[in-house]
Amino acid sequence: MDITTLDTKEKLLSKAVLDEVFEIQDEIDRAIMLLSLQEKAKMLGVKGQFDDLVRAYKRVDLTFKKSSQKTSASGINNYTDFEGPYEPMYCGSWLAGENGVYAQNMSQVEQIACYHPILPIERLKNLETGEEQIKLAFKRNGRWEEIIVPKTMITSASKIVALSGRGVAVTSENAKLLVRYLSDVENRNTSQIAVQYSSSKLGWIKKEFLPYDTEITFDGDSRFRQLFENIGEHGNRDKWYEHVKSLRQSGRMEIKLMLAASFASVLIHQIGALPFFVDLWGETEGGKTVTLMLAASVWANPAESAYIGDFKTTDVALEAKANMLNHLPMILDDTSKKNRRIEENFEGVVYDLCSGKGKTRSNRDIGINTESHWNNCILTNGERPLTSYVNQGGAINRILEIECGEKVYEDPQMTADTLKQNYGFAGKDFVEVVKAMGADAVLEIQKGFQQQLFDDEKMQKQSISLSIILTADKIATDTLFKDGQYISIDEAKKVLIDRNELSDNERCYRYIMDKVAMNGMRFDDDTNCEKWGVIRDYVDKDVFKGKYAVFYTQSLDELCKIGGFSKKAFLSWANKKNLLSHSPGKNTKPTKINGNVCKCVWLKIEEVSELETDENGWIKVDEQMELPFD
Repeated sequence: MDITTLDTKEKLLSKAVLDEVFEIQDEIDRAIMLLSLQEKAKMLGVKGQFDDLVRAYKRVDLTFKKSSQKTSASGINNYTDFEGPYEPMYCGSWLAGENGVYAQNMSQVEQIACYHPILPIERLKNLETGEEQIKLAFKRNGRWEEIIVPKTMITSASKIVALSGRGVAVTSENAKLLVRYLSDVENRNTSQIAVQYSSSKLGWIKKEFLPYDTEITFDGDSRFRQLFENIGEHGNRDKWYEHVKSLRQSGRMEIKLMLAASFASVLIHQIGALPFFVDLWGETEGGKTVTLMLAASVWANPAESAYIGDFKTTDVALEAKANMLNHLPMILDDTSKKNRRIEENFEGVVYDLCSGKGKTRSNRDIGINTESHWNNCILTNGERPLTSYVNQGGAINRILEIECGEKVYEDPQMTADTLKQNYGFAGKDFVEVVKAMGADAVLEIQKGFQQQLFDDEKMQKQSISLSIILTADKIATDTLFKDGQYISIDEAKKVLIDRNELSDNERCYRYIMDKVAMNGMRFDDDTNCEKWGVIRDYVDKDVFKGKYAVFYTQSLDELCKIGGFSKKAFLSWANKKNLLSHSPGKNTKPTKINGNVCKCVWLKIEEVSELETDENGWIKVDEQMELPFD
């Protein structure tokens, strides 16, 4: 066909043109020809008329082609006859038109299956689970709507009634018929109902990346629909890059680290690491919230209640959100504002989020157990360091912290406004760069940084996390910003914490020493309160060996339990550190207190000689000393 000869609308809108088009056997060639004709129709100002004509021709053509199909048991061959954008589908003995869907037998209308047009238009197959969902289109009040529901919902009469809450006219009376009708249409039109691969998670899916690769559809929990819709590009790309480059020029570590951590989230899975926290803390109004907005703007709308969340929720909801975000960063504002359930088990919540694996839970819709999992970076802020809320080293060693100084931003309000108006560009750009590089190249960069960071005095798990951030920083600086504002190794090492500072047993010892210093009356016979023990000098062969807190075993049990420490592990550690005076083969020794002999734990008071004490031997606490309470 020579399209150039179709120079008038009369020639273009002729039946002969469509006859020739639909004689093309190759579907791709036919589609290309139709697109060319649509462009021609647009030039002639008759695109709407041409599209209507194509739809009508397709309807007639489809009816003709399916007329040879085997008839139904009733001898009836029907096709859906709905007004709208959807092609007619073979429906056997069902009468399906603008007035609804009816069951018929031997040409006799029996019962109504639905009071309005409805049909399945797409199957969605989840890439993680293999589970299927179905996209239904239905028409009410003259308007078509599309909904996605679990496949199991439309195959059970007891479950399909739930669609009434989505606007479908279904009751317990017509449920069985509607199930039969939808099943018949789906199974009789397998070549017409497309299979769309889907995912309930964002990030790396196979070799693609959601939400940027459109070959995969998002079918996640409806709770996160708004969150999903806030991810994407908005505003002016150049304005975002120009402003962020100007912020990076300040050299502030707060900006560079949190920005790099946001990018780093999508590298964790490729590198094969576990999730980790990056916490920005400080008492001043230096710019903690604005910095979180900056990190969020890499991927999404940084406005309040858009992408950034908080801890005023439940542990289950946080797990579900982490599972949905998957490889994108989860950003949570203000660690001090927590739900009571989160508050009571905050350490457990932090540990669970760092594990990257949620509890196995039952899915009521599909009737099977599902397990949540994620590999991302969790960005937080607060007035206190995140580590001050937790005691377990297993949780602490997956937390990177940076203190927020004063005046991070010259004009924080202007920065916030700029970010809320322009966002989502850098994340997509970064993903494209990483895909082009390949996982092996990313891993090579990360291994190089990891080698430079590893130190016997530093936590190795923290070093791995920080090396991923440095990798993201290098890639983003080299390819996106091109401003030379790298995070230096020396700057990065300041974020790491000494291994000894993170030891559970070391922390337990410091915790107990603090309690001893603050509770002198519990070791003093002259005071009227519950006693924990006594303070004694230990002298061996006339040689002073130090001052010891002599604990009743029950008292030390309670202190360790309150602090969340293992007494057994602590005493084993203390013995190896020569902090215990004890009987051979024991962690205790018999001690006479107030005329009674009992087994006690003798725990050496740390470097008392180097500390200023009062006349009674108690450690003086200076007003400027950091105390273990608010």
